Amino acid sequence: MAHPVIFAANFKKRPKAFDMYWTLELASYLEDAPWPATKDELIDFAMRTGAPLEVVENLQAIEDEEEIFETIEDIWPDYPSKEDFFFNEDEY
Repeated sequence: MAHPVIFAANFKKRPKAFDMYWTLELASYLEDAPWPATKDELIDFAMRTGAPLEVVENLQAIEDEEEIFETIEDIWPDYPSKEDFFFNEDEY
């Protein structure tokens, strides 16, 4: 049987702050958020609307508690805009 100290040393601790991992699907849960909003307002919105846990965890990882976010781009600068898609809306 393994010694408890050795056994416990095999587990890695999750860091307090981790990099946020956004995808289009996760970010889409914030499209209808009440912008501009604070971190706490966005977390509340995500929880009330049933967003996945990953969305709430990403929002909790934001360090600045008092910052006001105007759009999703303030949280995820790489959020794709309409110009990032390669289709002509006039054709449809």
